[in-house]
Amino acid sequence: MTSLSLEAQSITLAYDQKQVAEKLSVTIPEAKFSVIVGPNGCGKSTLLRAMSRLLVPQSGQVLLNSENIHSLPTREVAKILGLLPQSAIAPDGIKVMDLVSRGRFPHQKWFQPWQEQDQKAVEAAINATGIEALSQQFVDQLSGGQRQRVWVAMALAQETPLLLLDEPTTYLDIAHQIELMDLFQDLNRLQGHTLVAVLHDLNHACRYADNLIVMKAGEIIATGAPNDIITEDLIYDVFGLACLIIADPISNTPMIIPRGRS
Repeated sequence: MTSLSLEAQSITLAYDQKQVAEKLSVTIPEAKFSVIVGPNGCGKSTLLRAMSRLLVPQSGQVLLNSENIHSLPTREVAKILGLLPQSAIAPDGIKVMDLVSRGRFPHQKWFQPWQEQDQKAVEAAINATGIEALSQQFVDQLSGGQRQRVWVAMALAQETPLLLLDEPTTYLDIAHQIELMDLFQDLNRLQGHTLVAVLHDLNHACRYADNLIVMKAGEIIATGAPNDIITEDLIYDVFGLACLIIADPISNTPMIIPRGRS
């Protein structure tokens, strides 16, 4: 896998002239699984959108392989960076196989026929996400969890060394959440992909992330390995949650146990 770098340099982000974050700087470690966590409205997804080129910073810049990401051709970016958005919408009347195949768009050239490597990439993505039985069904007839897995398959078919995931376990039951997180971990550890995900589940984040990016109110509060930065004080400061932290008996990473009123 070719080397790559992704970093935000002092970016200020806004929606409809409402400032969401100011002067954020973060470097995504290559070939690691980074997870962004924080309370609702803190700017997690906004930061991910900026790093994926969907949102132009008011100031500062996002650099992909040391070049401003907005100066690069769209197709070239799409060969390097894949994105699973939070609320993806499929075209009406499209089948699962056809949607997953659209992940191959960055690799296509004008008048170039469908290649064997394209078919292999699509089939591998469908197999990896366990949606073989759905391949000829219409996407708009699937459940929310099934649709989510189809979108993940499309992102995998793109075969990019860098994959950004905005709340990828949304709509999935706990078994499929773990299945998908294991898949992402395999992409990272076995195939060398660099992954960045926004997650709400702190215990999933601690178990699977090599690198945590903790946000609060548009600021990055802490970054580092879960075992190095997750403390009861940090969780209370960021989330307002009193908790007990123990070692996860499976992964030996921090496991957050909410105290609750009881």
